[in-house]
Amino acid sequence: ISATLSMASSEYLSARSEGSSNALKSSLYTGVMYIFAVVLLVLPYLILPVDQYVYALITMLFIVVIIIFSFTYYISVAKDLPFRKRFIEMAGISISVAALSFIVGILVKQFLGIDI
Repeated sequence: ISATLSMASSEYLSARSEGSSNALKSSLYTGVMYIFAVVLLVLPYLILPVDQYVYALITMLFIVVIIIFSFTYYISVAKDLPFRKRFIEMAGISISVAALSFIVGILVKQFLGIDI
């Protein structure tokens, strides 16, 4: 919820600084889509048994790629931009961040002994 409020308020401030008259509407869309994305990404961990966390991770990454594909396709069509290059860039960055976050989690567990 805190991250959603942060994303929505950042979008509002960004839109206002660009002089947009639809800053509130834009921030509401951002907040709703952020919640929707988070629910989709957490869902595999809630549905699958605890011992199948690797399958949940793989499923979550697959969902990430589908979300990125959909968003990139929409932007490419709406703004008449090349799809392939933008999709590869966005997917690469997102998967890299997810992998780095996973590694940080493993290191924290290993060196600090934190196990949830």
